[in-house]
Amino acid sequence: MTGTAHDTAATAPSGEGGAAPARRSGARDLAAAERRRERRSRRYQRRSRWYRRDVRWSPYAFVAPFFLFFAAFGLFPLLYTGWASLHRVELTAPTDMEWVGLRNFARLLEDEFFWNALKNTFTIGVISTVPQLLIALGIAHLLNYKLRGSMFFRVAALTPYATSVAAATLVFVLMFGRDYGMINWALGLAGIGPVDWQNGAWTSQIAVSTIVVWRWTGYNALIYLAAMQAVPNDLYESAALDGASRWQQFVHVTIPSLRPTILFTCVVSTIGATQLFGEPLLFNGGGGATGGADHQFQTLGLYLYEQGWVNLHLGRASAIAWTMFLILLLIGAVNWLLVRRLRKSA
Repeated sequence: MTGTAHDTAATAPSGEGGAAPARRSGARDLAAAERRRERRSRRYQRRSRWYRRDVRWSPYAFVAPFFLFFAAFGLFPLLYTGWASLHRVELTAPTDMEWVGLRNFARLLEDEFFWNALKNTFTIGVISTVPQLLIALGIAHLLNYKLRGSMFFRVAALTPYATSVAAATLVFVLMFGRDYGMINWALGLAGIGPVDWQNGAWTSQIAVSTIVVWRWTGYNALIYLAAMQAVPNDLYESAALDGASRWQQFVHVTIPSLRPTILFTCVVSTIGATQLFGEPLLFNGGGGATGGADHQFQTLGLYLYEQGWVNLHLGRASAIAWTMFLILLLIGAVNWLLVRRLRKSA
């Protein structure tokens, strides 16, 4: 009995001493696991914050280059031109500005050449935009049907738009030549005498408008074609069941469905006509920005160029530029009102 008690007393401390290191080891493992969980939690929180920041700010980073370039090459020139329009400043010394207020704009109202350029811009815009959009609508209607080689015709319609303005205008200058032009040759076959296209008032504007019509008709035709293909076929089937002909379907189904697209092309074409520059400049040959001997086809763009880069009056040219900008704003406002009315009537 004495030996047994002694053995038990001797072994008991040894068992307690073995349990203590095990408990300490378990506590260390638990602490290490807790630290790992905390580190994972912190990493997750950091990643979550970065994700939220990425979702929130990355779209702005993607569009930032556009706004930077717009601010450098769009907004700053616009503001500087507006500031220059309130000063008397010459292109030879653009930093020497003399404040004149609205005098440059007042002079435009008294300038017969400005009103002549505005009238020519309006006239050329009308006789180029109306035929252009009507022809484009007809071409799009033809291309909307299943034709053999439809892709070829679509590419061919877009070819004039891809042609250089200079190359197209120079070709048309040769075609509208007074003595050896192809147009006068064709008129001669019909018994009509030669026409001096460049020096006549209406003839020169018709010639310039022809270049614009040739270049932009195919572009607008493809826009109309895309809009026509979005019209549901159920509308045409219902119209056919009601006995409507192809022409009646075009008038009562296609045209109403294309009203927003037609309005869009009208606005874009009007803006392009307001800014018309390359075609009349090159059509005048070596005559510069005068738009003919009597300024018969001088547009606002040519008049701006003549004042700023020929006569070196940068302040007056800036006033013309801002006047054109205000005209475009007026066109945009009219477009907005028409869109609102169309939406209410739909």
